[in-house]
Amino acid sequence: MTTDASARAIKPELLRTYTEDFNKDRANLIAADAAVSAGVLKAATDYRGVRALPRDFSIELKQGSITNQERSGRCWMFASLNTLRYELMHRWNLEDFEFSETYLFFWDAMEKSNTYLENVLRTLDEPTDSRLFEAINWGPSDDGGWWQMFAALVNKYGLVPKSAYPESENSRNSDDFKQYLNSKLREFAAELRRRSAAGAGEDELRTLKDEYMGTVYRICAVSLGEPPEKFDFFARTKDDAEDDKKCDGKACKCEDKSDAKACKCDKNKDKTGKDERPQIREIGITPLEFYKKYVPVDVNDFVTLANAPLKSRPFNQRYRIRFSANVAEAGDMEFVNVPLDVFKKAALDQLTAGHPIWFACDCTQFALRKDGFFDQSVVRVDQLFGTEFTGDKAHGLEYGDSPSNHAMTFTGVNLGEDGKPNRWKVENSWGKDAGKDGYYVMSDAWFDRYVTELIIRKEYLDDATRALLTAEPVELDPWQPLTRRCR
Repeated sequence: MTTDASARAIKPELLRTYTEDFNKDRANLIAADAAVSAGVLKAATDYRGVRALPRDFSIELKQGSITNQERSGRCWMFASLNTLRYELMHRWNLEDFEFSETYLFFWDAMEKSNTYLENVLRTLDEPTDSRLFEAINWGPSDDGGWWQMFAALVNKYGLVPKSAYPESENSRNSDDFKQYLNSKLREFAAELRRRSAAGAGEDELRTLKDEYMGTVYRICAVSLGEPPEKFDFFARTKDDAEDDKKCDGKACKCEDKSDAKACKCDKNKDKTGKDERPQIREIGITPLEFYKKYVPVDVNDFVTLANAPLKSRPFNQRYRIRFSANVAEAGDMEFVNVPLDVFKKAALDQLTAGHPIWFACDCTQFALRKDGFFDQSVVRVDQLFGTEFTGDKAHGLEYGDSPSNHAMTFTGVNLGEDGKPNRWKVENSWGKDAGKDGYYVMSDAWFDRYVTELIIRKEYLDDATRALLTAEPVELDPWQPLTRRCR
Protein backbone atom coordinates (compact mmCIF):
# COMPACT_ATOMS: atom_id res chain seq x y z
CA MET A 1 0.00 0.00 0.00
CA THR A 2 1.33 3.44 -0.94
CA THR A 3 -0.84 5.79 1.11
CA ASP A 4 0.77 8.88 2.65
CA ALA A 5 1.78 9.26 6.31
CA SER A 6 -1.36 11.13 7.39
CA ALA A 7 -3.59 8.34 6.13
CA ARG A 8 -1.64 5.80 8.21
CA ALA A 9 -1.82 7.75 11.46
CA ILE A 10 -4.45 7.49 14.22
CA LYS A 11 -6.72 10.46 13.51
CA PRO A 12 -7.47 12.87 16.40
CA GLU A 13 -11.16 13.06 15.46
CA LEU A 14 -11.40 9.27 15.73
CA LEU A 15 -9.76 9.35 19.17
CA ARG A 16 -12.46 11.78 20.32
CA THR A 17 -15.11 9.40 18.98
CA TYR A 18 -13.49 6.43 20.74
CA THR A 19 -13.46 8.16 24.14
CA GLU A 20 -17.03 9.43 23.76
CA ASP A 21 -18.28 5.96 22.90
CA PHE A 22 -16.31 4.45 25.78
CA ASN A 23 -17.72 6.81 28.39
CA LYS A 24 -21.33 6.50 27.20
CA ASP A 25 -21.39 2.79 28.12
CA ARG A 26 -21.81 2.11 31.84
CA ALA A 27 -20.38 -1.42 31.39
CA ASN A 28 -17.08 0.06 30.17
CA LEU A 29 -16.75 2.22 33.28
CA ILE A 30 -17.47 -0.69 35.62
CA ALA A 31 -15.05 -2.92 33.73
CA ALA A 32 -12.33 -0.27 33.89
CA ASP A 33 -12.81 0.21 37.65
CA ALA A 34 -12.49 -3.55 38.21
CA ALA A 35 -9.54 -4.13 35.87
CA VAL A 36 -7.52 -1.11 36.99
CA SER A 37 -8.02 -2.03 40.66
CA ALA A 38 -7.69 -5.81 40.55
CA GLY A 39 -6.05 -6.66 37.22
CA VAL A 40 -7.53 -8.14 34.07
CA LEU A 41 -7.77 -11.76 35.20
CA LYS A 42 -9.50 -11.09 38.52
CA ALA A 43 -11.84 -8.60 36.90
CA ALA A 44 -12.72 -11.14 34.20
CA THR A 45 -13.27 -14.12 36.53
CA ASP A 46 -16.80 -15.52 36.20
CA TYR A 47 -18.02 -17.21 39.39
CA ARG A 48 -20.54 -19.25 37.42
CA GLY A 49 -17.73 -20.69 35.30
CA VAL A 50 -15.78 -21.54 38.46
CA ARG A 51 -18.78 -23.33 39.96
CA ALA A 52 -19.27 -25.30 36.74
CA LEU A 53 -15.82 -26.90 37.19
CA PRO A 54 -15.82 -28.82 40.49
CA ARG A 55 -12.64 -30.59 41.50
CA ASP A 56 -13.88 -34.16 41.64
CA PHE A 57 -13.22 -36.73 38.93
CA SER A 58 -14.66 -40.14 38.12
CA ILE A 59 -11.18 -41.37 37.11
CA GLU A 60 -8.37 -40.18 39.37
CA LEU A 61 -4.79 -41.38 39.91
CA LYS A 62 -3.01 -41.30 43.28
CA GLN A 63 0.12 -39.23 42.82
CA GLY A 64 2.95 -38.13 45.10
CA SER A 65 3.59 -34.69 46.56
CA ILE A 66 3.37 -31.68 44.30
CA THR A 67 6.71 -30.61 42.81
CA ASN A 68 7.99 -27.11 42.13
CA GLN A 69 10.18 -26.00 39.23
CA GLU A 70 10.39 -22.53 40.82
CA ARG A 71 12.04 -19.89 38.59
CA SER A 72 13.32 -22.24 35.92
CA GLY A 73 12.10 -23.47 32.54
CA ARG A 74 12.08 -27.15 33.47
CA CYS A 75 8.36 -27.93 33.20
CA TRP A 76 8.98 -30.56 30.49
CA MET A 77 11.43 -32.31 32.79
CA PHE A 78 9.18 -32.11 35.87
CA ALA A 79 6.16 -33.38 33.93
CA SER A 80 8.21 -36.25 32.51
CA LEU A 81 9.57 -37.26 35.90
CA ASN A 82 6.10 -36.98 37.43
CA THR A 83 4.79 -39.55 34.95
CA LEU A 84 7.64 -41.93 35.81
CA ARG A 85 7.55 -41.49 39.58
CA TYR A 86 3.88 -42.49 39.58
CA GLU A 87 4.83 -45.80 37.97
CA LEU A 88 7.77 -46.29 40.36
CA MET A 89 5.76 -45.48 43.48
CA HIS A 90 3.00 -47.94 42.65
CA ARG A 91 5.39 -50.66 41.52
CA TRP A 92 7.41 -50.48 44.77
CA ASN A 93 4.56 -49.48 47.12
CA LEU A 94 6.11 -46.15 48.17
CA GLU A 95 4.16 -43.43 49.94
CA ASP A 96 5.99 -40.70 48.07
CA PHE A 97 9.00 -40.22 45.81
CA GLU A 98 10.69 -37.55 43.73
CA PHE A 99 13.44 -37.88 41.15
CA SER A 100 16.29 -35.39 40.98
CA GLU A 101 15.38 -32.83 38.35
CA THR A 102 18.76 -31.17 38.83
CA TYR A 103 20.56 -34.32 37.69
CA LEU A 104 18.94 -34.23 34.27
CA PHE A 105 19.20 -30.43 34.21
CA PHE A 106 23.00 -30.73 34.44
CA TRP A 107 23.22 -33.20 31.60
CA ASP A 108 20.70 -31.32 29.50
CA ALA A 109 22.88 -28.20 29.72
CA MET A 110 25.90 -30.23 28.67
CA GLU A 111 24.13 -31.96 25.80
CA LYS A 112 22.43 -28.84 24.46
CA SER A 113 25.79 -27.06 24.49
CA ASN A 114 27.41 -29.90 22.57
CA THR A 115 24.56 -30.05 20.06
CA TYR A 116 24.66 -26.29 19.56
CA LEU A 117 28.36 -26.42 18.69
CA GLU A 118 27.72 -29.40 16.41
CA ASN A 119 24.97 -27.42 14.68
CA VAL A 120 27.38 -24.52 14.25
CA LEU A 121 29.79 -26.91 12.53
CA ARG A 122 26.93 -28.13 10.29
CA THR A 123 26.09 -24.58 9.18
CA LEU A 124 29.48 -22.93 8.74
CA ASP A 125 28.46 -21.61 5.32
CA GLU A 126 25.20 -20.09 6.60
CA PRO A 127 25.17 -16.29 7.03
CA THR A 128 24.65 -15.35 10.68
CA ASP A 129 21.48 -13.49 9.69
CA SER A 130 19.95 -16.45 7.84
CA ARG A 131 16.70 -17.77 9.24
CA LEU A 132 18.27 -21.17 9.94
CA PHE A 133 21.27 -19.85 11.83
CA GLU A 134 19.11 -17.42 13.79
CA ALA A 135 16.92 -20.36 14.87
CA ILE A 136 19.99 -22.39 15.92
CA ASN A 137 21.55 -19.41 17.71
CA TRP A 138 18.41 -18.22 19.51
CA GLY A 139 18.97 -20.01 22.83
CA PRO A 140 21.94 -22.41 22.64
CA SER A 141 21.37 -23.99 26.05
CA ASP A 142 18.03 -22.56 27.16
CA ASP A 143 15.94 -24.50 29.69
CA GLY A 144 12.92 -25.55 27.62
CA GLY A 145 12.30 -28.91 26.01
CA TRP A 146 10.07 -31.81 25.00
CA TRP A 147 9.49 -35.38 26.14
CA GLN A 148 11.89 -36.78 23.52
CA MET A 149 14.69 -34.64 24.95
CA PHE A 150 13.91 -36.15 28.33
CA ALA A 151 13.92 -39.68 26.92
CA ALA A 152 17.29 -39.09 25.24
CA LEU A 153 18.79 -37.94 28.56
CA VAL A 154 17.38 -40.90 30.50
CA ASN A 155 18.63 -43.38 27.91
CA LYS A 156 22.15 -41.99 28.19
CA TYR A 157 22.46 -40.94 31.84
CA GLY A 158 19.75 -42.76 33.79
CA LEU A 159 17.93 -41.31 36.80
CA VAL A 160 18.64 -40.61 40.45
CA PRO A 161 16.40 -39.81 43.44
CA LYS A 162 16.30 -36.23 44.65
CA SER A 163 18.25 -37.14 47.78
CA ALA A 164 21.25 -38.06 45.62
CA TYR A 165 21.39 -34.70 43.82
CA PRO A 166 19.13 -32.06 45.40
CA GLU A 167 18.12 -28.65 44.11
CA SER A 168 20.57 -25.75 44.05
CA GLU A 169 20.10 -22.02 43.76
CA ASN A 170 20.93 -22.16 40.06
CA SER A 171 18.53 -25.00 39.30
CA ARG A 172 15.73 -23.20 41.13
CA ASN A 173 16.52 -19.90 39.43
CA SER A 174 18.38 -20.65 36.23
CA ASP A 175 18.49 -17.34 34.38
CA ASP A 176 21.94 -16.18 35.45
CA PHE A 177 23.56 -19.58 34.92
CA LYS A 178 22.08 -19.95 31.45
CA GLN A 179 22.75 -16.33 30.47
CA TYR A 180 26.51 -16.69 30.84
CA LEU A 181 26.63 -20.23 29.50
CA ASN A 182 24.84 -19.03 26.35
CA SER A 183 27.18 -16.06 26.03
CA LYS A 184 30.21 -18.32 26.19
CA LEU A 185 28.73 -20.73 23.66
CA ARG A 186 28.16 -17.91 21.20
CA GLU A 187 31.78 -16.84 21.64
CA PHE A 188 32.81 -20.39 20.82
CA ALA A 189 30.55 -20.38 17.76
CA ALA A 190 32.12 -17.16 16.47
CA GLU A 191 35.62 -18.60 16.89
CA LEU A 192 34.71 -21.85 15.13
CA ARG A 193 33.31 -19.87 12.20
CA ARG A 194 36.38 -17.60 12.15
CA ARG A 195 38.77 -20.57 12.15
CA SER A 196 36.79 -22.24 9.40
CA ALA A 197 36.89 -19.11 7.25
CA ALA A 198 40.67 -19.02 7.79
CA GLY A 199 40.99 -22.54 6.38
CA ALA A 200 40.82 -24.83 9.43
CA GLY A 201 39.69 -28.38 8.63
CA GLU A 202 37.07 -30.52 10.35
CA ASP A 203 39.55 -32.35 12.60
CA GLU A 204 41.00 -29.08 13.90
CA LEU A 205 37.55 -27.64 14.51
CA ARG A 206 36.35 -30.73 16.37
CA THR A 207 39.46 -30.72 18.56
CA LEU A 208 38.68 -27.11 19.38
CA LYS A 209 35.04 -28.00 20.12
CA ASP A 210 36.16 -30.71 22.55
CA GLU A 211 38.30 -28.13 24.37
CA TYR A 212 35.32 -25.79 24.55
CA MET A 213 33.19 -28.52 26.13
CA GLY A 214 35.67 -28.64 29.01
CA THR A 215 34.78 -25.03 29.75
CA VAL A 216 31.08 -25.88 29.49
CA TYR A 217 31.52 -28.68 32.02
CA ARG A 218 33.27 -26.29 34.40
CA ILE A 219 30.46 -23.73 34.16
CA CYS A 220 27.83 -26.43 34.78
CA ALA A 221 29.73 -28.00 37.68
CA VAL A 222 30.35 -24.63 39.36
CA SER A 223 26.67 -23.71 38.98
CA LEU A 224 25.03 -27.01 39.93
CA GLY A 225 27.72 -29.20 41.49
CA GLU A 226 28.98 -32.35 39.82
CA PRO A 227 26.41 -35.13 39.32
CA PRO A 228 26.94 -38.46 41.09
CA GLU A 229 28.41 -41.43 39.27
CA LYS A 230 27.08 -43.75 42.01
CA PHE A 231 24.83 -43.18 45.00
CA ASP A 232 23.06 -44.92 47.86
CA PHE A 233 19.29 -45.28 47.89
CA PHE A 234 17.04 -45.97 50.87
CA ALA A 235 13.24 -46.09 51.06
CA ARG A 236 10.51 -47.71 53.16
CA THR A 237 7.39 -49.16 51.62
CA LYS A 238 4.12 -47.68 52.84
CA ASP A 239 1.78 -49.31 55.36
CA ASP A 240 -1.13 -51.21 53.91
CA ALA A 241 -4.24 -50.02 55.72
CA GLU A 242 -5.76 -53.47 55.39
CA ASP A 243 -2.88 -55.33 57.01
CA ASP A 244 -4.24 -54.80 60.51
CA LYS A 245 -7.46 -56.52 59.46
CA LYS A 246 -5.82 -59.59 58.02
CA CYS A 247 -4.31 -62.76 59.38
CA ASP A 248 -1.94 -64.62 57.04
CA GLY A 249 -3.46 -62.80 54.07
CA LYS A 250 -7.04 -63.67 55.07
CA ALA A 251 -9.71 -61.87 57.05
CA CYS A 252 -8.82 -61.92 60.76
CA LYS A 253 -10.75 -64.55 62.75
CA CYS A 254 -9.47 -63.53 66.18
CA GLU A 255 -12.17 -61.05 67.15
CA ASP A 256 -14.34 -63.69 68.78
CA LYS A 257 -11.54 -65.40 70.74
CA SER A 258 -11.79 -64.80 74.45
CA ASP A 259 -8.02 -65.05 74.86
CA ALA A 260 -6.19 -62.67 72.53
CA LYS A 261 -2.93 -64.54 73.22
CA ALA A 262 -4.40 -67.56 71.51
CA CYS A 263 -4.49 -65.61 68.26
CA LYS A 264 -1.20 -65.52 66.40
CA CYS A 265 -2.29 -62.65 64.13
CA ASP A 266 0.13 -59.71 63.73
CA LYS A 267 -2.75 -57.54 64.89
CA ASN A 268 -2.24 -58.77 68.43
CA LYS A 269 1.54 -58.44 68.60
CA ASP A 270 2.95 -55.93 71.03
CA LYS A 271 3.36 -52.55 69.37
CA THR A 272 6.62 -50.58 69.65
CA GLY A 273 7.88 -47.31 68.26
CA LYS A 274 10.15 -49.10 65.83
CA ASP A 275 9.40 -48.65 62.13
CA GLU A 276 8.85 -52.20 60.91
CA ARG A 277 8.02 -51.36 57.33
CA PRO A 278 10.03 -53.26 54.69
CA GLN A 279 13.06 -51.41 53.38
CA ILE A 280 14.58 -50.88 49.96
CA ARG A 281 18.31 -50.30 50.20
CA GLU A 282 20.94 -49.89 47.49
CA ILE A 283 24.61 -49.14 48.06
CA GLY A 284 26.71 -47.70 45.24
CA ILE A 285 24.14 -48.02 42.45
CA THR A 286 24.66 -46.12 39.18
CA PRO A 287 21.99 -43.84 37.66
CA LEU A 288 21.47 -46.18 34.70
CA GLU A 289 21.22 -49.20 37.01
CA PHE A 290 18.67 -47.35 39.14
CA TYR A 291 16.53 -46.46 36.13
CA LYS A 292 16.57 -49.97 34.70
CA LYS A 293 15.88 -51.64 38.05
CA TYR A 294 13.32 -49.36 39.66
CA VAL A 295 11.38 -47.66 36.85
CA PRO A 296 8.89 -50.19 35.47
CA VAL A 297 8.42 -48.45 32.11
CA ASP A 298 10.71 -47.82 29.14
CA VAL A 299 10.89 -44.17 28.05
CA ASN A 300 11.22 -45.38 24.45
CA ASP A 301 7.74 -46.93 24.55
CA PHE A 302 6.05 -43.51 24.38
CA VAL A 303 4.98 -41.58 21.28
CA THR A 304 4.32 -37.86 20.77
CA LEU A 305 0.83 -37.30 19.40
CA ALA A 306 -0.07 -33.83 18.15
CA ASN A 307 -3.40 -32.30 17.27
CA ALA A 308 -2.54 -29.46 14.90
CA PRO A 309 -5.42 -28.80 12.47
CA LEU A 310 -3.30 -26.98 9.90
CA LYS A 311 -3.52 -27.32 6.11
CA SER A 312 0.27 -27.36 6.08
CA ARG A 313 0.30 -30.31 8.55
CA PRO A 314 -2.11 -32.94 7.17
CA PHE A 315 -3.41 -35.40 9.74
CA ASN A 316 -2.25 -39.02 9.89
CA GLN A 317 1.31 -38.12 9.03
CA ARG A 318 4.61 -38.48 10.86
CA TYR A 319 6.76 -35.33 11.14
CA ARG A 320 10.36 -34.60 12.16
CA ILE A 321 11.65 -31.16 13.21
CA ARG A 322 15.17 -30.39 12.01
CA PHE A 323 17.77 -29.14 14.52
CA SER A 324 15.51 -29.94 17.49
CA ALA A 325 17.63 -32.51 19.37
CA ASN A 326 19.33 -31.89 22.69
CA VAL A 327 21.48 -35.07 22.57
CA ALA A 328 23.24 -34.87 19.21
CA GLU A 329 23.32 -38.60 18.50
CA ALA A 330 19.72 -39.22 19.63
CA GLY A 331 18.01 -37.60 16.65
CA ASP A 332 15.47 -34.83 16.22
CA MET A 333 12.00 -34.52 17.72
CA GLU A 334 9.20 -36.38 15.95
CA PHE A 335 5.43 -36.39 16.28
CA VAL A 336 2.38 -37.90 14.63
CA ASN A 337 -0.39 -35.43 13.82
CA VAL A 338 -3.86 -36.95 14.37
CA PRO A 339 -7.47 -35.72 14.42
CA LEU A 340 -8.95 -34.60 17.72
CA ASP A 341 -11.10 -37.74 18.22
CA VAL A 342 -8.05 -40.02 17.89
CA PHE A 343 -6.01 -37.66 20.08
CA LYS A 344 -8.58 -37.61 22.88
CA LYS A 345 -9.37 -41.32 22.77
CA ALA A 346 -5.70 -42.17 23.33
CA ALA A 347 -5.69 -39.91 26.39
CA LEU A 348 -8.86 -41.45 27.82
CA ASP A 349 -7.64 -45.00 27.23
CA GLN A 350 -4.33 -44.36 28.98
CA LEU A 351 -5.90 -42.62 32.00
CA THR A 352 -8.61 -45.26 32.29
CA ALA A 353 -5.90 -47.93 32.36
CA GLY A 354 -4.30 -46.12 35.32
CA HIS A 355 -1.37 -44.23 33.76
CA PRO A 356 -0.73 -40.46 33.87
CA ILE A 357 -0.09 -38.45 30.70
CA TRP A 358 2.54 -35.83 29.84
CA PHE A 359 0.90 -33.09 27.77
CA ALA A 360 1.80 -29.69 26.35
CA CYS A 361 -0.41 -26.63 25.89
CA ASP A 362 -0.46 -22.86 25.93
CA CYS A 363 -0.94 -22.32 29.65
CA THR A 364 -1.40 -18.56 29.33
CA GLN A 365 -4.70 -18.56 27.45
CA PHE A 366 -7.92 -18.13 29.49
CA ALA A 367 -6.16 -19.41 32.58
CA LEU A 368 -6.26 -18.53 36.26
CA ARG A 369 -2.74 -19.57 37.18
CA LYS A 370 -3.09 -18.82 40.91
CA ASP A 371 -6.54 -20.34 41.40
CA GLY A 372 -6.02 -23.30 39.08
CA PHE A 373 -8.53 -23.06 36.22
CA PHE A 374 -8.13 -23.54 32.48
CA ASP A 375 -11.42 -22.54 30.89
CA GLN A 376 -12.73 -19.81 28.62
CA SER A 377 -15.99 -19.76 30.61
CA VAL A 378 -14.06 -18.83 33.75
CA VAL A 379 -11.86 -16.09 32.28
CA ARG A 380 -14.46 -13.88 30.57
CA VAL A 381 -12.17 -11.33 29.01
CA ASP A 382 -14.70 -11.19 26.19
CA GLN A 383 -17.23 -9.68 28.59
CA LEU A 384 -14.63 -7.46 30.26
CA PHE A 385 -13.40 -5.94 26.98
CA GLY A 386 -16.67 -6.17 25.08
CA THR A 387 -15.26 -8.19 22.19
CA GLU A 388 -15.36 -11.83 21.16
CA PHE A 389 -12.19 -13.91 20.87
CA THR A 390 -13.01 -16.16 17.95
CA GLY A 391 -9.66 -17.63 16.90
CA ASP A 392 -9.65 -21.42 16.65
CA LYS A 393 -6.83 -23.91 17.21
CA ALA A 394 -5.51 -23.62 13.65
CA HIS A 395 -5.40 -19.83 13.93
CA GLY A 396 -3.56 -20.01 17.25
CA LEU A 397 -0.85 -22.22 15.78
CA GLU A 398 -0.52 -20.58 12.37
CA TYR A 399 -0.26 -17.05 13.76
CA GLY A 400 1.86 -17.97 16.78
CA ASP A 401 -0.84 -16.93 19.25
CA SER A 402 -1.09 -20.20 21.18
CA PRO A 403 1.79 -22.62 20.50
CA SER A 404 2.72 -25.03 23.27
CA ASN A 405 4.75 -23.34 25.98
CA HIS A 406 4.21 -25.46 29.11
CA ALA A 407 4.12 -29.16 29.97
CA MET A 408 2.08 -30.72 32.78
CA THR A 409 0.55 -34.08 33.66
CA PHE A 410 -3.00 -35.37 33.39
CA THR A 411 -3.86 -37.39 36.50
CA GLY A 412 -7.62 -37.59 36.20
CA VAL A 413 -10.71 -37.03 34.10
CA ASN A 414 -14.42 -36.79 34.78
CA LEU A 415 -16.83 -38.60 32.50
CA GLY A 416 -20.41 -37.40 32.12
CA GLU A 417 -23.52 -39.55 31.84
CA ASP A 418 -22.80 -39.95 28.14
CA GLY A 419 -19.35 -41.39 28.91
CA LYS A 420 -17.59 -38.37 27.42
CA PRO A 421 -15.09 -36.21 29.31
CA ASN A 422 -16.21 -32.84 30.62
CA ARG A 423 -13.19 -31.86 32.74
CA TRP A 424 -9.60 -32.98 33.35
CA LYS A 425 -7.39 -33.06 36.43
CA VAL A 426 -3.98 -31.48 35.90
CA GLU A 427 -0.86 -31.94 38.04
CA ASN A 428 1.32 -28.86 37.69
CA SER A 429 4.90 -28.18 38.82
CA TRP A 430 4.45 -24.71 40.32
CA GLY A 431 4.28 -25.83 43.96
CA LYS A 432 1.38 -26.36 46.37
CA ASP A 433 0.36 -22.70 46.46
CA ALA A 434 -0.63 -22.67 42.79
CA GLY A 435 -4.10 -23.97 41.98
CA LYS A 436 -5.76 -26.18 44.58
CA ASP A 437 -2.85 -27.76 46.45
CA GLY A 438 -0.90 -27.72 43.19
CA TYR A 439 -3.65 -29.20 40.99
CA TYR A 440 -5.65 -27.52 38.24
CA VAL A 441 -8.96 -28.29 36.61
CA MET A 442 -9.36 -27.97 32.84
CA SER A 443 -12.62 -27.90 30.92
CA ASP A 444 -12.97 -30.28 28.02
CA ALA A 445 -13.54 -27.35 25.67
CA TRP A 446 -10.20 -25.86 26.77
CA PHE A 447 -8.54 -29.24 26.14
CA ASP A 448 -9.87 -29.24 22.58
CA ARG A 449 -8.68 -25.68 21.92
CA TYR A 450 -5.27 -25.44 23.62
CA VAL A 451 -3.81 -28.91 24.25
CA THR A 452 -1.56 -29.70 21.29
CA GLU A 453 0.70 -32.58 22.40
CA LEU A 454 0.25 -35.83 24.34
CA ILE A 455 2.82 -38.46 25.24
CA ILE A 456 1.07 -41.80 24.82
CA ARG A 457 2.25 -45.34 25.45
CA LYS A 458 2.31 -47.29 22.20
CA GLU A 459 -0.12 -49.86 23.58
CA TYR A 460 -2.89 -47.21 23.71
CA LEU A 461 -2.55 -46.17 20.07
CA ASP A 462 -5.04 -47.48 17.54
CA ASP A 463 -3.70 -49.67 14.75
CA ALA A 464 -3.78 -46.91 12.12
CA THR A 465 -1.77 -44.51 14.28
CA ARG A 466 0.69 -47.20 15.31
CA ALA A 467 1.34 -47.97 11.64
CA LEU A 468 2.41 -44.35 11.09
CA LEU A 469 5.38 -44.78 13.42
CA THR A 470 7.33 -46.51 10.67
CA ALA A 471 6.28 -44.14 7.86
CA GLU A 472 8.84 -41.84 6.30
CA PRO A 473 8.66 -38.54 8.22
CA VAL A 474 8.02 -35.16 6.65
CA GLU A 475 10.87 -32.80 7.57
CA LEU A 476 9.94 -29.47 9.19
CA ASP A 477 12.16 -26.44 9.75
CA PRO A 478 12.91 -25.40 13.35
CA TRP A 479 10.89 -22.18 13.14
CA GLN A 480 7.65 -23.79 12.05
CA PRO A 481 4.59 -24.11 14.37
CA LEU A 482 4.60 -26.60 17.26
CA THR A 483 8.34 -26.17 17.76
CA ARG A 484 8.47 -23.88 20.78
CA ARG A 485 10.13 -25.64 23.71
CA CYS A 486 8.00 -26.03 26.82
CA ARG A 487 9.27 -24.15 29.85
